[in-house]
Amino acid sequence: MNEADVLEVLRSGIWTVLLIAAPPLVIAVLVGVAISLVQALTQVQEMTLTFVPKIVAILVTTVLALPFMYSSLATYAERLSSLIVSVR
Repeated sequence: MNEADVLEVLRSGIWTVLLIAAPPLVIAVLVGVAISLVQALTQVQEMTLTFVPKIVAILVTTVLALPFMYSSLATYAERLSSLIVSVR
């Protein structure tokens, strides 16, 4: 295993983490912006109004994206294990 292989493993790992984290983060940002807009328009400054919908949206998104997250992580783990076996 040379330096290029190590860099490829690191690049692939970072890309996998970004793909797994993206769906909940994007939904959290969209829900946060929508709630902030509603709060600005109605001048309701309730703190729980920002947290509860975001938590629910992130939970629903995570449950819906779980098969995608699992397949991405499984593919990365298989790639790593094949590299470990080929090092011998």
